[in-house]
Amino acid sequence: MKMNAYVAGVGMTTFGKHADKTLKALAAGAIRAALDDAGLDAADVQAAWMGNAAAGVVTGQEMIRGEVVLRGMGIGAIPVVNVENACASSSTALQQAAAMVTAGYYDIVLACGYEKLFHEDKSRSLGAFLSAVDVEDPEGALNVVKRMARAAGLPYEDAGPSAARSVFMDIYAMMARGHMKAYGTTAEDFARVVEKNAFHGSLNPRAQFRERLTVEQVLQSRAIVDPLTLPMCSPIGDGAAAVVLVSPRKAREMGLRHRVRIAASVLATGWDGSDEEHDSVGGLAARRAYAAAGVGPDDLSCVELHDASAPSEILAYEYLGLCAPGEGAALLAGGHTRLGGRIPVNVSGGLLRKGHPIGATGCAQIVELTEQLRGQSGARQVAGARLALAHNGGGAIGTDAAATVATILERE
Repeated sequence: MKMNAYVAGVGMTTFGKHADKTLKALAAGAIRAALDDAGLDAADVQAAWMGNAAAGVVTGQEMIRGEVVLRGMGIGAIPVVNVENACASSSTALQQAAAMVTAGYYDIVLACGYEKLFHEDKSRSLGAFLSAVDVEDPEGALNVVKRMARAAGLPYEDAGPSAARSVFMDIYAMMARGHMKAYGTTAEDFARVVEKNAFHGSLNPRAQFRERLTVEQVLQSRAIVDPLTLPMCSPIGDGAAAVVLVSPRKAREMGLRHRVRIAASVLATGWDGSDEEHDSVGGLAARRAYAAAGVGPDDLSCVELHDASAPSEILAYEYLGLCAPGEGAALLAGGHTRLGGRIPVNVSGGLLRKGHPIGATGCAQIVELTEQLRGQSGARQVAGARLALAHNGGGAIGTDAAATVATILERE
């Protein structure tokens, strides 16, 4: 969908374990930072879209999650829309908020993503992921993995996910094995993704993990499920991110400097049946976003994509059009997706190193890219950044993500 909404302010917390902060406090911190960045007051916000995925499972807060956060900040009497769409929750919130600004309904709106995943009972954290599949499927989450195995012509004899790991690690492992079989990709290639993102994350003061890792260290780390080792899997985390969007009229009135515009944002869902042209929901969302913005992948300055596992990043290179199918590992090995390369990817550290508080991830990508386009990213700044893509997926049905959002931002 073509958009015309401007980013007036962004804010986010550090990602990681915030045992001393409530979910409400995390969200409020990010929102206040975004409002301060925009030079606006809470009373200026005309509507809010609040993205959260797992509070119902982890903290027990259901139904009025956004209202609870905003009322605690003294914000009321406005429309508040609670958005839950798995890991794509806050990117969906942003897409919907931008659409309403583009349509002319509001001049100043808020999109926020927030999550607390750490809990003393680890089964609650993992339970949040188990619910992001079709729970009425006779075999539940395990059937997703089996279907992927059949589609790739691979055996699947693992006992399945346990209390030690999320079901999505099994899904990502099967994706990896399918790519390895089809294109000769190796575990070393996946480890190279982690090494790159660890380097990027070391430059990001808000990242959950900031230590650098070598390819050898990644390969020698604890095995999770073949071929994934622990650093190849995104961690659980707590955190929040917020974005204030304004209309073109309001942007002119405010005299916004460093004008960053949401040029396109597309929400797409998976489907049943085969379609050779649209073979993945991520590819479909990206192609629609490129078309709406009138750009192509070769025009991009940088990308923040959904690297919930190391193999996910290599696969995404291909369906986002950064390279041809099967060439993702070579794109990485050539240094093209590293800071200073042709198309830097996940300069924030990505989900693997910045962290993945699932409801906060989509808005956090927008925060990172906005700062890149403003030239405010310090040691990890992409030189001359003018056009950026955010890609955020969520859930799993069949052999693909349940939902994906692709958003294109441009500096004017």
